Amino acid sequence: MTRPLDIVFAEADPQAFATLEGQIAVLADPEGGLDQLARRIDRLSRGAVRRATAAEGWAKLEEGQGVSLAMPHGLAAQTLFVVKLGRRRDPMTARKAGAWIARQMSKKPITLILPARPAADIAFGLALRAYAFDVYRTGNEEEEAPGAKILLTRPEEAAAAARDQAALVEGVFFTRDLVNEPANVLSTTDFAARLGAMQELGLEVEILEEEDLEKLGAHMLLAVGHGSESPSRVVVMRWQGGGDEAPLALVGKGVVFDTGGISLKPAGGMEDMTMDMAGAGVVAGVMRSLALRRAKANVVGLVGLVENMPDGRAQRPGDIVRSMKGDTVEVINTDAEGRLVLGDVLWYAQERFKPAAIVDLATLTGAMIIALGHHHAGVFSNDDAFADALLRAAEAEGEGAWRMPLGKVYDKQLKSRLADMKNVGGRSAGSITAAQFLQRFVKDGTPWAHIDIAGVAMPTEPGDFAPKGPSGWGVLTLDRLVRDRYES
Repeated sequence: MTRPLDIVFAEADPQAFATLEGQIAVLADPEGGLDQLARRIDRLSRGAVRRATAAEGWAKLEEGQGVSLAMPHGLAAQTLFVVKLGRRRDPMTARKAGAWIARQMSKKPITLILPARPAADIAFGLALRAYAFDVYRTGNEEEEAPGAKILLTRPEEAAAAARDQAALVEGVFFTRDLVNEPANVLSTTDFAARLGAMQELGLEVEILEEEDLEKLGAHMLLAVGHGSESPSRVVVMRWQGGGDEAPLALVGKGVVFDTGGISLKPAGGMEDMTMDMAGAGVVAGVMRSLALRRAKANVVGLVGLVENMPDGRAQRPGDIVRSMKGDTVEVINTDAEGRLVLGDVLWYAQERFKPAAIVDLATLTGAMIIALGHHHAGVFSNDDAFADALLRAAEAEGEGAWRMPLGKVYDKQLKSRLADMKNVGGRSAGSITAAQFLQRFVKDGTPWAHIDIAGVAMPTEPGDFAPKGPSGWGVLTLDRLVRDRYES
């Protein structure tokens, strides 16, 4: 996987500041106030820091942004970054400061000279934004970034605070890498193998093959993959870090490529359908983070891995399939395949693990993008308290989420003339009827949330903490949910 930026915390030696090479970053508050270490840099640079904060443009900067000074006099460094950050900074703004530095820095050595308190959060933002997926680029002779050094007065405290954040960065990067991989590489077999390798981290990983799924009656899921040469699979990842309590279950849609099947998608933009496994990618990233930070909670992650291809064996519009639950479904549109995958995996998760609550994630509907754009995921839930906890976790981590409605009034759109239900309910309220479909596979009394990440999994523009491409949305939110609600 993509290796996160190496970040080292070390004791500051002001006497050596003048000889630091490459790039240097310091903080200044909105009024231009400097901490003791930044004042040393200002003196060495003949007042360059104070001149920058006194300039007209400084007042126009948002907190977390900064200015870049080239070839500062009195310093060996080629570049000096002065970043605007108040003394009463919140963690999210501190992360944005680190992300701003990551966007500006070159592949030269970089040293951040910081006060102790925001150092871990600045490092977190720096690491998240420094992601680059260059696996398939050739002829690039530039060396990798040499890493970052953070100098401060109490490095041990900041390093300790940053340990769990380093686990989260690795989880986010794992998710982004999975979403970035092309479908000719990330087949269902390769995906399952990558998850199986996480046994080295202490996860219990089990791979259910097509024969196992046939015996379980997962005919909705299997029908989606009938037209593909890649075998359908379900991968179960267990982290038992708590006591004997029931686990939180995370379920992810893992369609490694979605042509739409016989209901073929238009050619324009189909290349992006390599990201239709992003829900499974998020679940995998969360499980990786939990294992790396040794979370004191019980969590089980389940992902349904399929490929939706047109073929002589592919399911057709008008087919009727029986779910693991026993309900029959008339397949009106083979491009509404994700809900078929999730329905069987949701039922299996409840039958086997009796979870305390369950969250599913999927790039499920284009209607979600129409409703919320690329800024918020849509959250549907049968439990107000559980939904509120999830939304609070998303807000705390700066990942946009918005609760959407459910209601029996939408069920009539799913009525079938021939079967218990249809897999689509028409154009109106498309995201809601998809959630209503999934709710039929959630047992009464089980708190459940469905998160449609179609718009946030791979936004069209770079984000605060990610370059253009996969965002890794959901890893931070779900880890926070585990911390706040399930960790002992």
